[in-house]
Amino acid sequence: MRKIVLFAACLLVLAGCKNNQEGTDSTAVTAAVDYTQVAVPDFSADSAYAYVEAQLAFGNRIPGSKGWQQCADYLVRKMSRWCDTVIVQPFNATLWDGSTVQGMNIIASLNPNADRRVLLGAHWDSRQWADHDKDEAKHHSPVPGANDGASGVAALMEMARVMSAMRPSVGVDFIFFDVEDQGAPEWAQSTDPNTWCKGSQHWARNPHVPFYSAVYGVLFDMVGTLQPRFTRERISTYYAPGLVDKLWTAASALGYGHIFVADETDEILDDHYYVNSLAGIPMVDIVQNSGTTSFFEHWHTVTDDLNSVSGDALRTVATVTMKTIYGDYPHEK
Repeated sequence: MRKIVLFAACLLVLAGCKNNQEGTDSTAVTAAVDYTQVAVPDFSADSAYAYVEAQLAFGNRIPGSKGWQQCADYLVRKMSRWCDTVIVQPFNATLWDGSTVQGMNIIASLNPNADRRVLLGAHWDSRQWADHDKDEAKHHSPVPGANDGASGVAALMEMARVMSAMRPSVGVDFIFFDVEDQGAPEWAQSTDPNTWCKGSQHWARNPHVPFYSAVYGVLFDMVGTLQPRFTRERISTYYAPGLVDKLWTAASALGYGHIFVADETDEILDDHYYVNSLAGIPMVDIVQNSGTTSFFEHWHTVTDDLNSVSGDALRTVATVTMKTIYGDYPHEK
């Protein structure tokens, strides 16, 4: 089962969700905002890349492994330095084969008492099986997960660091979803999309704060490729069209129109789907779409290592996102 699902199949799932209400996104583009003039903190590409390195140094972040526990401790320790609160949300997840693993969602917050909030997410686990590797002998080998997992986490870590010193006038919640990438491998021939994204499914049904809500959310997935290309993914445009327009408008104004391209592309089964459909929060997925390959060349292979990640790409996606947030909620001096 690939993360990419047919639109017709996705619509069947959408139709079964109680919170499926197109048009709940009210985040229309504010024409008066000149994104080139919006003040944002200085994002360090080098620091973000170092956070990718640190995650990979723990080894595989497969739920329940030693590296997974060490990485969780590292993320909690780092985010506690910059954020006002950090909550670890443990949960149990049943995988495609009926086995059960323990997961941990990690939620760190700036301005936790603010009524209006923005949700920023990424998944922090790495995949057990390199089932898209060209070498079939490696299909049962773990994926390093440098771009698919660690890149989004690293971008959010650096955003938390710099935003903590220059806070927007809104609450910001950074959430690292677990057990996102343990969906059924190719050989299982599963047709159940819910084998993926277990952490966001749990959080959307059991938010870390009762009655939690956010104005909007942005999900980072595979955002560190050497040749970043982000399209208007169809679930994002279905649930959060205004936010898509806002982000892509900011990117164009900043000279990144060749990276945040105008193409509308097929839906991706990712954490944002459950945040949208179950939690009712309009969330956009900024996810690599190479146009010619599945996401990027090293997706779900043993070569998704540090050589597949660019600090400059992390800075680009973070800057566009921060320009959007601070354009709506400027820093109050």
